[in-house]
Amino acid sequence: MPDGAIKRITSRENAQFRQIAKLAGSSRERKAQGATLLDGPHLVAAYHASGRVAETLVAAESALDKPEIHRLFESAGARHRLLIADRLFSDIAQVTTPTGIAAVIATPPNPPLPERLETCLLLDELQDWGNVGSILRTAVAAGVKQVFLSPGSVFAWSPKTLRAGQGAHFFLSIHEGVDLVAIAKRHPGRVIATEARAGQSLYAADLRGPVAWAFGNEGAGLSAPLAAAASLRVRIPMPGAAESLNVAAAAAICLFEQVRQRGG
Repeated sequence: MPDGAIKRITSRENAQFRQIAKLAGSSRERKAQGATLLDGPHLVAAYHASGRVAETLVAAESALDKPEIHRLFESAGARHRLLIADRLFSDIAQVTTPTGIAAVIATPPNPPLPERLETCLLLDELQDWGNVGSILRTAVAAGVKQVFLSPGSVFAWSPKTLRAGQGAHFFLSIHEGVDLVAIAKRHPGRVIATEARAGQSLYAADLRGPVAWAFGNEGAGLSAPLAAAASLRVRIPMPGAAESLNVAAAAAICLFEQVRQRGG
């Protein structure tokens, strides 16, 4: 087993456990500690597969009866390992049915803006953690590596967003609090926004070159400055009665139409 010995915790009064419980339940505490929580074997395994080392790996006692959890608890890189009583694990679990394993990780610092912009996502004031996580997951699947979020968007590294992303975060260059208009102006290719009344269909647009895809707030859409910076607006044909698509669904359709046009 890499790193330190296992420490057992049975009391909620334990200082180390209380710190993790605060981290699980408070965004303010996560910002203060500069850390966040991964909940579940899939996220912990994805973090390990990315070559990173967790600050603390936490497992419920009964969870080690499961071979998958046992192997992960022994093999995943971590500076500290805690084995805690089952009744305590529910205090840090992010789901109704606890999985039995979690990891505390340092929140990655905001990377410097890249000099070379590729096909990327511009996420403008998205408020739903599920949408952001789903879009990040789609981006990885579609081969997109650069994601930029405006200052008003949900925190990309919150436990809920991480869970929705299913490990996608660890394979992306995620930039938060970014001036999206400045990125749009620097981008070497088209800046494309979706609009229900746009004259051109998504499927008629040439998407083979680099594209900066702009997606806006779930209710208000794109901010006026970013909408003005778009060089092309396209609509996703919807023959049904729905007025609009969920932003995560729209992003998936756009990115995989680009994948199709590029030959898969």
